[in-house]
Amino acid sequence: MEELPSITVSQREQFLVENDVFGLYSYFDACDIATQKFLLEIERDKQLDYLMKGLRQLGPSFSSLDANRPWLCYWILHSIALLGDTVDDELENNTIDFLGRCQGSDGGYGGGPGQLPHLATSYAAVNTLVTLGGEKALSSINREKMSCFLRRMKDTNGGFRMHDMGEMDVRACYTAISIASILNIKDDELTRGLGDYILSCQTYEGGIGGEPGSEAHGGYTYCGLATMIVINEVDRLNLDSLMNWVVHRQGVEMGFQGRTNKLVDGCYTFWQAAPCVLLQRYYLAHDLVLHGSSHISQGTDEDHEEHAHDEDDPEDSDDDDDDSDEDNEDFEDSGHGHRVHHTSTYINRRVQPIFDSLGLQRYVLLCSKMPDGGFRDKPRKPRDFYHTCYCLSGLSVAQHAWSKDEDTPPLARDILGSYANLLEPVHLLHNVVMDQYNEAIEFFHRAA
Repeated sequence: MEELPSITVSQREQFLVENDVFGLYSYFDACDIATQKFLLEIERDKQLDYLMKGLRQLGPSFSSLDANRPWLCYWILHSIALLGDTVDDELENNTIDFLGRCQGSDGGYGGGPGQLPHLATSYAAVNTLVTLGGEKALSSINREKMSCFLRRMKDTNGGFRMHDMGEMDVRACYTAISIASILNIKDDELTRGLGDYILSCQTYEGGIGGEPGSEAHGGYTYCGLATMIVINEVDRLNLDSLMNWVVHRQGVEMGFQGRTNKLVDGCYTFWQAAPCVLLQRYYLAHDLVLHGSSHISQGTDEDHEEHAHDEDDPEDSDDDDDDSDEDNEDFEDSGHGHRVHHTSTYINRRVQPIFDSLGLQRYVLLCSKMPDGGFRDKPRKPRDFYHTCYCLSGLSVAQHAWSKDEDTPPLARDILGSYANLLEPVHLLHNVVMDQYNEAIEFFHRAA
């Protein structure tokens, strides 16, 4: 008798994940409309309750994250901001005071009071304070000492080290240059040789690894691409190859995997979707032709309408589409105090995403969202603040992916579920809510 081939551990795990995901999809498809509408709700109150409790008090199981406390502040507060909410004055002041105690005497922020300054926790602290906004939060950042800290972390080969004598990788490059950009302290010294280092980390697959010779990875690809855009050297990358790699990380589950032949993970909802949108907007802005993948299309708004009717969206109706078109029409000042209506201009500011944005939202809302609030990696996994942050961030990216720029609001049919699911738009290079980013940029330009 011929012996049947055995499956590998990876194949077995993939099969189990697909079984879980498609089981949830089948259950959803079999539900009545009212149940489907309920299952697709973000349920803001439950999300906010979960987040606020975490910000006020964490249990002893979080002791392993003692060196990541600025990250916990960022993951939680950014999630709250994405949901369109804020914290009360007491929580805000407590957060600012705590991060002030994490700020090193020679610049940078550590993982907790008295801990070694580190680029990752410095990025988390700066993004947290930008998210809080206001004079007290923004002025608490010592820009001069931060500039000195970044220079100390700069390596002679162009990259950055995470801390004194620490590892050097693409994550360090991104966090350093993101901080420098948003604080308005970026200069030639910080950017010198940086593009060469990032370029050396792009792999034969097209994605970007953590360091030269490493495997392409979604998180590092985001960090490398964002860095190259900020320093104005993105055209040095093989963009067609990068585009081809990133769009093919969206699997049959409709979520994204972080590496080739790995399992889907909710956090890559942001790490992979954001590069898709960044690349597409770069191509459109430079009148370049999109290449390299069956996912890639330069479809029109009419293509979207046809595509939208194929989705299992109980909120989708002709009436909703008509209303949203009217509500979101583009206007231009005529110069005489009147607003001139330009429907065609609005249509021209929309484009079909290069990934399945509605499918991605389906994965997040049906497979990552937890009944009592919070989001998770995949079915059978527990919720946590990290995945909550990046599932919500990616969900926002997916909702706004049909827009050519961050100033164009999405239509109702861009959003799976009701329009009440709409999240605040994020700045794709820094992952902070756009309003807070704009406030910070204005503040730090005045401070220069």
